[in-house]
Amino acid sequence: MAGVCLTSDYGNIGVMWKTVSEACNLACDYCYYSRCGGMPGKIERIEDEVLEKFIKEYMAISNGVAKFAWQGGEPLLAGLDFFKRVVELQAKYAPPNTMISNSLQTNATLVNEEWAQFFKEYNFLIGVSLDGSKEINDGRRVTGSGAGSFDRVMRGINHLRKAEVDFNILTVIHESNVNKAKELMAFYEQENFKFVQFIPCMDFRAQETDKSGVYLISPEEYGEFLCQAFDAWYNDGNPTTSVRFFDNMLNVYVHREAELCIHCKSCPKTLILEQNGDAYPCDFFIDDRYKLGNVGTNSLEEILNSPVYTEFLSLKPNLPDKCQSCRYIDLCHGGCPRNRTWSQGEDETLVDVDYFCDSYMQIYEYAHKKMEIVAQNVKARWLQEYIGAGLKMPNRNGTCICGSTKKFKKCCEPLLAVTDSK
Repeated sequence: MAGVCLTSDYGNIGVMWKTVSEACNLACDYCYYSRCGGMPGKIERIEDEVLEKFIKEYMAISNGVAKFAWQGGEPLLAGLDFFKRVVELQAKYAPPNTMISNSLQTNATLVNEEWAQFFKEYNFLIGVSLDGSKEINDGRRVTGSGAGSFDRVMRGINHLRKAEVDFNILTVIHESNVNKAKELMAFYEQENFKFVQFIPCMDFRAQETDKSGVYLISPEEYGEFLCQAFDAWYNDGNPTTSVRFFDNMLNVYVHREAELCIHCKSCPKTLILEQNGDAYPCDFFIDDRYKLGNVGTNSLEEILNSPVYTEFLSLKPNLPDKCQSCRYIDLCHGGCPRNRTWSQGEDETLVDVDYFCDSYMQIYEYAHKKMEIVAQNVKARWLQEYIGAGLKMPNRNGTCICGSTKKFKKCCEPLLAVTDSK
């Protein structure tokens, strides 16, 4: 998608809206966005007229798919009535047969039975921020008074489970848990958390992107963390837990594209909206230089056709020489532009690779042979499902059904023996 001129065909554009700006009821010391120290005071919600204007315009270009993500701060501070208004407006302006998805990232401390029932009724996907067991989590994820949040988070998770709400766990990897991959994976298994993602911790302010951020863990530490987590995930070639980083690796091994933006070939078409309607192309580029406009005062067409958007989309494919000759380029695609080193000044010039380049190379090399086994097992299951559905097999010299573009006999045909033996 990088380099595509955004004119009349906008594709499926995702939207992430900072529902209450930086207001949050927790005071995590590593937070890159909220500065209220767990004491938000007056809650500034998205104004109704801005919300309605945007949803109306967004639905008009949705092309059958409308994707909303609600973040903060802590988005639940907006109140349940706000989100009831959201789904009301979505229903009002959605063209017939539009698929509407809502996801919401929360610390879950405010989730109760009423919230959980609402999420279930409207099929919200909930991301819960939790850094591990009580001991690990409560070291960094605390209230303004310093009290740990673990017990309240788990109470919220229990409400989600009782209402059968789909949720996943987001864990920030920092100095206190980067050497505890095995413990984290055991904790996820113990709590039956089946969908997990990791985010390496960075010390920076989203509102001050002119200043270079500093990661709180080294590439070596993160690489070792991923290797240890992979060993727990592998499960003799049949993983039972979805870990987003490894799932994205596996996608490439089974001839699919990664979905995690930092490992995609291009940055996705996304709008990041501040509570006041200011629009940006990425959550890591909240800076006047990358401001696209304001959805309350500008039309959505103006925002999406901004030359600033084109400039931003050119960053990802601007790869360093090391990346262009790297054997793992199809797995990483150069990582995230935010993590690369750029020269300072009016015209930024690429200087160095993603900060975590060595981490990625470490896990890619470490996991390669076992990932091939996982991929073969996945393909064998696909083949079994294909046969079970009564679909006709390609001839031996035909293109394989798995998407590899190889001949069937050179790819998945040998797996028939595996499926026949089961």
